[in-house]
Amino acid sequence: MSSSPRRLLPLPLVSLLWVALGTATIPQDCQKYDTISSFANPPLSEGKHALPYQRPEPRCRTFNSTEVENVIEQMRKEIVDPDLFRLFENTFPNTLDTTISWKGFAKDDPEEDLTFVRTGDINAMWLRDSANQLQSYKSLLKPNSSPDSLASLFRGAINLQGRYIRESPHCNAFQPPLEASLGPEYNGWVTSDFVVPRFSTDFVFECKYELDSLAAFLQLSHDYYSQTKDVGFFKKTRWKDTISIIVETTSELLTGTYASDGTINKSPYIFERKTNRASETMSNEGAGAPVKSNTGLIRSFFRPSDDACTFQLFIPANMMFSRYLAACAEIMREIDVEVAEKMDGFAGVVRAGVERYGKFKHPEFGKMYAYEVDGFGSRYLMDDANIPSLLSAPMLGYVDMKDPVYLNTRRFVLSTENPYFMYGPVLNATGGPHIGPGMAWPMALIVQLLTSDNDFEIEMGIRQLLSSTDNLGLMHESIHAHDQHRWTRSWFAWVNGLFGQMILDLRERKPHLLRLTYQ
Repeated sequence: MSSSPRRLLPLPLVSLLWVALGTATIPQDCQKYDTISSFANPPLSEGKHALPYQRPEPRCRTFNSTEVENVIEQMRKEIVDPDLFRLFENTFPNTLDTTISWKGFAKDDPEEDLTFVRTGDINAMWLRDSANQLQSYKSLLKPNSSPDSLASLFRGAINLQGRYIRESPHCNAFQPPLEASLGPEYNGWVTSDFVVPRFSTDFVFECKYELDSLAAFLQLSHDYYSQTKDVGFFKKTRWKDTISIIVETTSELLTGTYASDGTINKSPYIFERKTNRASETMSNEGAGAPVKSNTGLIRSFFRPSDDACTFQLFIPANMMFSRYLAACAEIMREIDVEVAEKMDGFAGVVRAGVERYGKFKHPEFGKMYAYEVDGFGSRYLMDDANIPSLLSAPMLGYVDMKDPVYLNTRRFVLSTENPYFMYGPVLNATGGPHIGPGMAWPMALIVQLLTSDNDFEIEMGIRQLLSSTDNLGLMHESIHAHDQHRWTRSWFAWVNGLFGQMILDLRERKPHLLRLTYQ
């Protein structure tokens, strides 16, 4: 998601976050979380890092979950290191504590859950961010019809994402629904953006077409179904209609730049922005660099960082789309077998494209995946911190983390041959052009640990994460690899939840690492 490389971002915020479950609201005397997250609040943890307690008091949280609170208390007994527990205690519930800006029901259907999940310091809902924010709680998800359950949060997010996609399938971030009465968040960029298809700024916060945003809806749907098997929910909502829009939109973007007779195909999407940053707009009158037809790969104009793709056949998003389209075909098979078979077929075409055009032989690392390709033979060799990334391919379920091609790719990503791998005394991790050279992203280091089976690598990564919060006890967006006092975003719920997700993953895979001291 978009941000600027400043320490604290003075972005406009709504004056009051509230959760509409009946008439429940957050008291007006509650301190705003952008203030809480910017200062060290007592009590401090008892370890050498003396990390502050950064949760709002219970009455000021945007959503309270007994399941999440129970897990936190269980982990208090299982995590030996006091600083590590404090970091988990602060980060894991951050999405629920601070970003459920509104929860309620559709105006025209009192049984249709809706959940508006802000990204953190911006009161807008990114499809990708919100899906990942909720994924942190996937392991706790159980069938539950209650409107104040985790299951209801997931249902509401699926319904609201579906509404957004059916109306504006090329867009990535959206305004609060009218039912919330929160009003639209101002975004000065979009008033001058030239985008085709057009959109309403009362509905859309930003309209950068990112393939992974559509894949995020599939991921969120699969996350809910895999834990609840609640096929009835998908049958009674407009989920099938949303899938049809996704398939139609992405099928159009299989088309390359040139037709078979050499004429220029009309681009289904155009984006131009007046800016001095090349990563914020597209070349060739908004259509981007030329792309070869008939590769089986779907074009993406922007990356999950919201930066423009150099070559539009963005491999990590195609991996993610292929994997989750096939996974959602399992749900569709309970609704419409014919559509499910088409989804399976489409997913197979995309996977074949990834394997044919996304792989190449590197002179040092051997056969590996490229980050972006154009189908003509050009490749961009890099990785970015944001998910989906090449490093995250096993997390996406696309490939096993012991796959030899993935391992070669991983060695490249975590080396100085990756132009966006940052290293120094504070943090060693992938960054990206969004914030720029020198700034390592905790998100990338967390992904590295989630995809590692090496105890030493994981232990060293945890030590880096613990020591690089600038004594604020939360995960930042990015941190200067040589100066922990230089960072961006004090309030970034996605990466906070991802850290908690990693700790719960270690609880299952490597519980002995939680019994170590990191002092």
